[in-house]
Amino acid sequence: MKHISILVPDEAVLGTISDTRYMFTTLNEFLESDGKSPMFKVQLVGLGEEVKFHQGLFSIHPDVRITDVKKTDLIIIPPLSGNLKATLERNKDFIPWIIDHYQDGAEVASLCIGSFMLAATGLLNGRECSSHWASAAEFREMFPEVELIDGRIITEEQGLYSSGGATSYWNLLLHLVEKLTDRELAIRIAKLFALEIDRKTQSPFVMFNGQKKHEDEPIKKAQEFIECNLTERISVDDLASRFAIGRRHFDRRFKKATNNTPAEYIQRVKIEAAKKWLENSHKNVNEVMYEVGYNDTKSFRTVFRKITGLSPIDYRNKYNKEAVVA
Repeated sequence: MKHISILVPDEAVLGTISDTRYMFTTLNEFLESDGKSPMFKVQLVGLGEEVKFHQGLFSIHPDVRITDVKKTDLIIIPPLSGNLKATLERNKDFIPWIIDHYQDGAEVASLCIGSFMLAATGLLNGRECSSHWASAAEFREMFPEVELIDGRIITEEQGLYSSGGATSYWNLLLHLVEKLTDRELAIRIAKLFALEIDRKTQSPFVMFNGQKKHEDEPIKKAQEFIECNLTERISVDDLASRFAIGRRHFDRRFKKATNNTPAEYIQRVKIEAAKKWLENSHKNVNEVMYEVGYNDTKSFRTVFRKITGLSPIDYRNKYNKEAVVA
């Protein structure tokens, strides 16, 4: 029987703890209904006897404290909330416990921005990780030695798992179900929970908001210039010249400040604006393309798909209310 330890940290996202427990206990029910023995011992694991949420409106009484767990096979870290640095400090006693059990053979999975706790262990240093797209800048600032993969739904490396943002954690749970059981049970669970199995990217959900939490004022002005001149064809050479910075130095400073090259930033700003047009206007794809400064259909569609994972027409059909009705 596999021992699954679902952590109950202070400031965790309450629903994800319940969802995770429900999925694995439902698996046991499936197995029992098939005349088989249950496969999982599922425990909620905390630092104390009670963890309160939402100013005491809800509380969880963990099954066991971390000191009571002598051996486990899988540790699941739920998403965290609030000020993440402060939240990690309040939950710091989980960190050595996670490290010890990983070194003793346990696998560890973080859901959404539970990735911050997993990264705080140091186990992800030099490895890939997924997290919520909205927390990417803060994650990179706090954990520069971890390779955060933008848009990825699931990362898996040497028994360490992580998921993308929000409901992407369901896809990681499905992935774990298939690894621990088989494809047939994973499909049954996916159908019961009405989940899309094998979803690979969170790119269609990303809302690009250029990183401006830096002190490089000329680069901030360059970002603002890009954002205010969507219809223009802006070259990186022109930007470097406008702000009186040598081209190579400009590239390095821009990448350091924003985590994007200037060319990537220009593309992402334009595609984010195109997404808004496609979501909310009557304009067709070519009209939107011109609105954001592209005049080559193939180039626009290639960049759009690269960033969102969808073609412009598929994106419009997915998110534009009138297109959905039609």
